[in-house]
Amino acid sequence: MKAKQQTDVTETETPDVFRLEEFLPYRLSVASNRVSRLFARHYSEAFGLTIPEWRVLAVIGRFGTLSPSAVCEWTAMDKVKVSRAAAGLVSRGLLRQSQDPSDGRGRLLKLTRKGITVHGGVVPLARELEATLAAGLTKAEWAALNKALVAITEHVQTIDGQDDYRAVD
Repeated sequence: MKAKQQTDVTETETPDVFRLEEFLPYRLSVASNRVSRLFARHYSEAFGLTIPEWRVLAVIGRFGTLSPSAVCEWTAMDKVKVSRAAAGLVSRGLLRQSQDPSDGRGRLLKLTRKGITVHGGVVPLARELEATLAAGLTKAEWAALNKALVAITEHVQTIDGQDDYRAVD
């Protein structure tokens, strides 16, 4: 974190002072936002993709054909964000949208040939960026971070009682 700027405000040194910069949810959000911006810049420059578009492309590339609801669940994004990302990918010829034969009102999303090609290029970039991030930590720290993220995610699920993919992201 950058050094604190001098201000005219004097901090009260009592144990009950709330320091946002030390509050775990805030710190996780800041780290997540900075990492997302890094990835977004690279995805945009290389492929013209936004983060939501990349996430949609990634899960459909993994599973083949998915409903928008399944994409929401896998990406932890809300319906509106998934819908906009999918529409953008369809309009650029990276996804094909079809009617779900088992549900007349449902839709299914699948990569086109062009989408498969872009997905094939984005995955190595994602792995390269992740390796660059990992290089800032020791192997033990990287493993501990991943383990802690799994544990906190599972713990939040038990507290909240659900996996709510409508969360703010």
